[in-house]
Amino acid sequence: MSYKILLIGAAALLIACTPVVSQRGYMEDKELVSGIKNGADTKTSIQSKLGYASTTATFGGDAWYYISQTEKQVAFFTPTVQQRSILAIYFDKDGKVTSTRHYSLAQSHVITLEDRTTPSRGRELTFLQQLLNATPAQSNGMIQGNPGGGAP
Repeated sequence: MSYKILLIGAAALLIACTPVVSQRGYMEDKELVSGIKNGADTKTSIQSKLGYASTTATFGGDAWYYISQTEKQVAFFTPTVQQRSILAIYFDKDGKVTSTRHYSLAQSHVITLEDRTTPSRGRELTFLQQLLNATPAQSNGMIQGNPGGGAP
């Protein structure tokens, strides 16, 4: 009987450590992408073929980006990116396709975000300090003294 419990416990541990692979973002259809023609397709035709872009260019020209990513997570650990694919479609000023490019995870750059915070003026009070420094309600038109010792 104890062997069965050990066997069930070992199986549960193995199942818990099974990696979870998830696909996120745009699922590329090679036939639709190969059918995009430079100079002929417009923003409207691209949107009808591929749908809405994951993101668009903010600076430096008009481009739409269709982003796909595959992640793997084991148990409670931070997920790791296994594959990333970006389809970039560039448009001219008239809204016609000028070129398409594919980017992969190998061509990406890691950007470290700044984690410092800007200090604010004044001081931050703890919950207890806020409670003791609170101004009590007025009674009979007169302000009562503050039990926390702060100014009313």
